[in-house]
Amino acid sequence: MIIAAVSISLTRRELIASTVALLAAPIQTATQRPASVNGVTGPIVPDRLGLTLMHEHVLVDFIGADRVSPTRYDADDAIKVILPHLTKAKNDGCQTLVECTPAYLGRDVQLLRRLSDASGLNILTNTGYYGAAKDKHLPRHAFDESADQLAARWTTEYERGIDGTPIKPAFMKIGVDEAPLSDVDAKLVRAAAMTSRATGLPIASHTSTGLAAIAELELLDQARVPARSFIWVHAQNERDAVFHSRVAKAGAWVEFDGISETSVARHVDLVVSMKTQGLLERVLVSHDAGWYHVGEPGGGQFRPYDTLFTKFVPSLMAAGFSKDDVRVLLVENPRRVFAPRS
Repeated sequence: MIIAAVSISLTRRELIASTVALLAAPIQTATQRPASVNGVTGPIVPDRLGLTLMHEHVLVDFIGADRVSPTRYDADDAIKVILPHLTKAKNDGCQTLVECTPAYLGRDVQLLRRLSDASGLNILTNTGYYGAAKDKHLPRHAFDESADQLAARWTTEYERGIDGTPIKPAFMKIGVDEAPLSDVDAKLVRAAAMTSRATGLPIASHTSTGLAAIAELELLDQARVPARSFIWVHAQNERDAVFHSRVAKAGAWVEFDGISETSVARHVDLVVSMKTQGLLERVLVSHDAGWYHVGEPGGGQFRPYDTLFTKFVPSLMAAGFSKDDVRVLLVENPRRVFAPRS
């Protein structure tokens, strides 16, 4: 067994972390390698993504789109707070962290590049706009421009880089409020569809209800974008599990993020249910943690990225998950999100 070589002197936490790290060993692929994935320090071969935390944040600024700016914080101070948590995640077995803070909510790709270099983690960033929270984080031009114009902006970031840097997005991050979708939310989805068709980027959408997720999938279908390009972010907030199954069976990704000390049992139940239905290969998990809060002293309360390793994975194994099941969930599914043909 893979655990047999681990010293029996290890604690339970260290043993689980070591097992998860071993599960994330590089995948042996065919001789024809898939296209690379954009990381903040450069292209990444998909089979080197390894164990991936699919939805995390390092820094967020909730001040609003009209006031958000890197001048509101000191990057060096932020790094002092953030870096130990990223280093801990790396030591726990994480190889890639998907950073989901969008533009106008505190996205800072130069900060992410420094953190990636210092921690040794692959970090992926995004393009797109966040229309949830009643549009507080949308720039004025998002209301005035057409879906085509917004898609052109996002495609340009993919082709040329973000904010004058060579750093390119690996995915889109959008957000919508509840169904029926507002005009601007529907426009964001249509713009994301256009961008995905032009670039191949997957679409991660903050979506709190199943009805809103279905509405988004209908818009993507109208735009001839396959459901596999869509990630239903925060699916755990929908209490009717019928929607989880429906979206997964349509071919989209169902993401149960928000794993925390108090939610482990519910997240295990959600993932076990999907596996029982034969839908594990459409499931993603993460913490939605971190968050150096701009405007709060010392960045406020930073939630670490460790509960998945210390509580969630052990609980899955106690519920009957095998190492192969864990690998599907944490390694293979994320790889297929970013390189669907790999």
